[in-house]
Amino acid sequence: MDYIVFEIGIAVLLVALAGLLASKLKFSVVPFYILAGMAVGPHAPVFGILDFRFIQSAELIEFMGKIGVIFLLFYLGLEFSVGRLVKAGKSIAIGGTIYIGINFTLGLLFGFATGFGIKETLVIAGITTISSSAIVAKVLVDLKRTANPETEMILGIIMFEDVFLAVYLSVLSGLLLSGATSIGGILLSAALALGYMLLILVIGRKAVPLLNKLLNIPSNEIFMCTVFAALFLIAGFSETIHVAEAIGALLVGLVLAETSHMHRIEKIILPFRDFFGALFFFSFGLTIDPLSLGGNAVWLAIGAVILTMIGNYSAGMLAGKTAKLSPKSSSNVGLTIMSRGEFSIIVANLGAAGGLAAILQPFAAIYVLILAILGPLMTKESKWIHNGIARIFRLKK
Repeated sequence: MDYIVFEIGIAVLLVALAGLLASKLKFSVVPFYILAGMAVGPHAPVFGILDFRFIQSAELIEFMGKIGVIFLLFYLGLEFSVGRLVKAGKSIAIGGTIYIGINFTLGLLFGFATGFGIKETLVIAGITTISSSAIVAKVLVDLKRTANPETEMILGIIMFEDVFLAVYLSVLSGLLLSGATSIGGILLSAALALGYMLLILVIGRKAVPLLNKLLNIPSNEIFMCTVFAALFLIAGFSETIHVAEAIGALLVGLVLAETSHMHRIEKIILPFRDFFGALFFFSFGLTIDPLSLGGNAVWLAIGAVILTMIGNYSAGMLAGKTAKLSPKSSSNVGLTIMSRGEFSIIVANLGAAGGLAAILQPFAAIYVLILAILGPLMTKESKWIHNGIARIFRLKK
């Protein structure tokens, strides 16, 4: 314990250097944070007297990473309120259903085809279905595509994914963390998880006027402590009833997004989200044994990547067609939301917490690394990719 503060300092330095390198190379920071964690994790190789393993601080960094998940999901909830779901357009709802339906079905088929049980298959389907909203948003801004005709559909699908993620994580956490094995037990766990989520949302929406009064606090310090108290209490309580703490954080965000203090909360939470969120990806890297990334996990990840690229592109083309977008714009939809990141890792960690097959975490790490790199590259070269596919399948302009 004598050097734990020093180790934390090194960890933050490595995260900063990884972020700077990613920025210079104009890549997503997610794979760089994970690789940095893998390089100095407890499983990292030792070269003679050179020992870069983080041993004493690994558990503390893992805890800080868990806080990062809470902040990431809380901020996501703030960005997406229940009211926005009601106002979502018909084309966005149809496009989101198509996207989730195709990718989730392919994920289930892939899991069963590779010989996994139903619980592992559900985790694999979750890993391969949800795109990284952080990477997608960054790519849209960096490539100056926020005004493109397909951007509304892309953001709409991300919104739809958020809703699916909330429901799916609730069901999956109830299934994996409750220990239910029978069909009745699974259904009961899922019903309790969904009931809890709906109860929080209903009570939260009814309490918005009261929350507006309670949060009318002049002092930023007291205001922040009050919001954080609600966030960690509900997230922690959620875990005690076998609902992931991330979902508790998301629910708090969804409720507070309806209040008049949403922008003030957003401004305060942003640096915490960025700092602890970065440590979350770093801590995920710490849990991965680099020597375990060979063999079956690699081939499994490559197979899933190929399936995701096919499914994502097909879903984008079909969703774009229903919204009457051009083939080029529809192609951009499928390519822009190709990246996988934070949510795939959250689902993988849920599988690990449920004691499922050990291969799921290295599989998720390789899968996320590949798509976090390929996704932005494919989006950048979307015109070339679309023209190539158009020539092959003779798509109309």
